[in-house]
Amino acid sequence: MKSWLVSYARYNEWANRRLTDCLMSGVVQVEQPVVSSFPGIMPTLLHMWDAEHIWWQRVKMKDQIDRPSESFSGDLQKLTQHLLLQSAEWASWVSAATEAALAHEFIYRNNKREQFKQPVADVLIHLFNHQSYHRGQIVTMLRQLGATQIPALDYIVFTRKGK
Repeated sequence: MKSWLVSYARYNEWANRRLTDCLMSGVVQVEQPVVSSFPGIMPTLLHMWDAEHIWWQRVKMKDQIDRPSESFSGDLQKLTQHLLLQSAEWASWVSAATEAALAHEFIYRNNKREQFKQPVADVLIHLFNHQSYHRGQIVTMLRQLGATQIPALDYIVFTRKGK
């Protein structure tokens, strides 16, 4: 299980970097509104950072969970820096984690204050899958905004590159 989670964590970091590099290249105006789960690319990226940061705090058993989107007022560059830093932190943590740490069941509360108990591994699979879902939405938004040079973000592409 650990080797797969390490690969998935590294893939998450790799895919986030490829996507944010594309966005930083100025391929489109990322502030433009686009209809999706969130009203555009920037709000979707902010949600992705929120998700990684909130799950990080939960796994680290923090009592008070803060949501970065509630205080963030930076630009695309600052947002991508934060997201990529959190993704790298996850990849590093998963690489260093023991099988026991990944199998550990911990108690957390969701945003509705409902309590759950689940293995860390399940949370990681959920988190990395969640990020793939929203990267896909951003790719669709990029296409709707006229972008044609969008990097491949599939897991299989990551594995072919020997990452």
